[in-house]
Parts: sequence; C-alpha cells; structure tokens
Amino acid sequence: MPTFRYVALDLSGKQVTGEVQGSDTREVAAKLREQGWYPLEISADEKPREAAVVTSTVRKGRRVTRGDVTVFTRQLADLIAGGLPIDRCLTVLIEQSESKALQEMLTKVQAEIRSGSPLSVALAAYPKVFPPMYTNMLRAGEASGQLPEVAERLASFLEKEQVRRSQVISALVYPAVLITVAILAVTFLLTFVIPRLSNVFEDLGQTLPAPTLILLAITGFLGRAWWMLLLGIAGSVLLLRGYASTQTGKRTVDFLLLRLPVVGKVFGKVVISRFARAFGTLLAGGVSLLEALEIAGEASGSSMVLSAARSLIESARQGEALASAMRQAGAFPPVLIHMTAVGEETGDLPRMLTRVADSMDFEVDATLRRLTTLLEPAIVLGVGGFVGFVILSILLPIFQANAVVR
Repeated sequence: MPTFRYVALDLSGKQVTGEVQGSDTREVAAKLREQGWYPLEISADEKPREAAVVTSTVRKGRRVTRGDVTVFTRQLADLIAGGLPIDRCLTVLIEQSESKALQEMLTKVQAEIRSGSPLSVALAAYPKVFPPMYTNMLRAGEASGQLPEVAERLASFLEKEQVRRSQVISALVYPAVLITVAILAVTFLLTFVIPRLSNVFEDLGQTLPAPTLILLAITGFLGRAWWMLLLGIAGSVLLLRGYASTQTGKRTVDFLLLRLPVVGKVFGKVVISRFARAFGTLLAGGVSLLEALEIAGEASGSSMVLSAARSLIESARQGEALASAMRQAGAFPPVLIHMTAVGEETGDLPRMLTRVADSMDFEVDATLRRLTTLLEPAIVLGVGGFVGFVILSILLPIFQANAVVR
C-alpha cells in the first residue's frame, strides 16, 4: 500500500504534517477527517496535489451572482467559526442555497474536497465566480491555520463591497427613470405629434419661422432614418466595448473617466477605495505583500491603478518603503499615502488601509447624493425646455398667420 505525505489542520487549528498509508488520496483524506483533521495537501511524491481540472460552467441559462457569493461566504465563515469541518459546511450550504447554479457548483467543489483538495484549490477552478483575491486569502488562511478568521474578513469585505455597490445603484435609479421617461416623451412628440402637424403648416402657405423649420427637419430625419440612427448607436457601442476590452483601450477609457469634470472624482475615489480595502483585507488575511499588491491592483478595476500597483511591487522588491513608492507612482491620493506611512510605522497597515476605504466610500456616497439632487431638476428643466421649444415652434406659425389675416 503506497505512503502519502499530508499537511492538515488539527482540532485546535494548528498545522500538522506526517505520512499515512492508503490506497489513494480519497482514503487518506477520509482517515484524516476521522481524526477531526482538515486536510490541506495530500501527495505521494512530496508535491502538493493540485485539484483536478473542473469545468467552471454550470447549466446553460444559470449563473452565480455576486450576491450569491456574498451570502455563501458569510454563511461559510459562520459555519467554520462554529467548528464544523469543511465537508459538513458545504453539505449545509448546498441544502439551504436558493441558487441552483451555486448548488451545482458547490456539489462539484465538495467532490474535490472529499478527494483531498484544499478548499482554496477547489474554488480556484471557478475563477469567474471566485476571483484570485478570494482563493488566495483562503489559501493563506489554510496555510497559517487561521481559516475561520480569514473567512470572516473575506465575508466582511464582500458585504461592504455589496453595500457600496447598492448605494451607487440606489443613487442612480431615480435619475435613470427620469431620463428614460424624458426620452420616451421626446420620442413620442417627434415621431407622433409633430408629423401630424406638418401638413397643417404646409397648408398655411407662408414662410415658416426658424424654430418651426428646425423642428420639422429633426422630425423628418427621424421619420426617414430612424433605423440608421439606431444602427449607428448600436455599432458605436459595440466598437467602444471592443476597444475597451483591449489593454490600450482600457487605459484610454480609464484615463478619460478620471478626467471627466465631476464623474472623474467619483470614479477615482471608487477605484482607490477598492484598492485600499482589497489590499488591507489581503494583508490581514496573511497574503504576502507583493502578491497582495498585484491582486488588489486587479480588484480596483482600473488599469492605471493596476500599473501603479505593479510599480509598487518593483519598489518593494528593492526595499523601498511603500508610502514613498506610492508618492512616486503618482496615482494615489495623499490621504492613502499618509495613512500607509502611519500603518508602516505602527505595524498596523491593514487597519489603516481599511480606514481609508471607509472614508472614500463615505465621500462617494455623499457626492452621489449631491449629484442626484442636482441631476433631478436638471433633467426636468431639460425636458421642460424642449417641450417649450416644441410648443413655441407650433404656435409661431399660427400667430404669424393671424397677423397676416388682420
């Protein structure tokens, strides 16, 4: 019977290693679990066993949402903190999950764990659902024997991200509804009302005022070439999305977003908040500094921040202080640089980074509320102005005809 080397967590959460005989890794994993241990690595050749390649897709038409992952992570953290083994945690989560796609995925993950794979490796087979930040934190928690604490930090991170995303969406819902109604109202006027009045204007047999001519020209164009307009808009959107998916396009779009008058400041605070929170959470979870910088840069969603984070990695490799490297990178605000310096001096960098993220999120929320307050009357005034222009264009020929009759 072959001998397998293993790395596992005992009942107290400490890492233990040793050798055990078994017919395969499944049997070895079962023996370890019988002792109440959680297997991290099982190998026959002194190399960590990698998870078998698992398809990351689920049944067509189903997908795992960010909300599903957030709820799953919170429940997983609570169950692990309660002392349940990972296999039992997944059984509970599969039974109570309301997402069929998540149930299918967790069933496959559980099969991998029962064959001896660590949780982080099993989840890494689904990178679109569990990104590198997620699996790397779990891997660090498994290696350090602090999986319950790391799972709690990860759950808190995802919950705060969910709250921030919900705040942004809530702030934009009402303006989006107003804009939609305004577009529908304008479209109705230009395509249904005005064309029926054009015959009346022609029967007047007189030179029409400039506003009326402009209105009739717009209406005529929409009546003849509305399909060309829709085709042009759809084509432009597709071309822009294709360009933005390239590395150069992504940098250009990020640069332009940051340079917008008001939206640029909000976008900049959002990406810095993502970077700071992800960086702090990764460091608190036991991920190495260089790896945390790379993953946090990717989590920020900005190619410019990612490029700056990679420059920080090179500076850190040369022994330069992180705050000094941030100052030279030129992509980070002073508050993040100063708080990073304080964190380096006090040895509490993760907490300082989290404070910066909380502060940025508060500023983003306040700015969005102000923008929403200003945007609502602006939309109403814009629609009212256009409707006034339409009414003026209709009444001017009538007034002109009355003056001629007199």
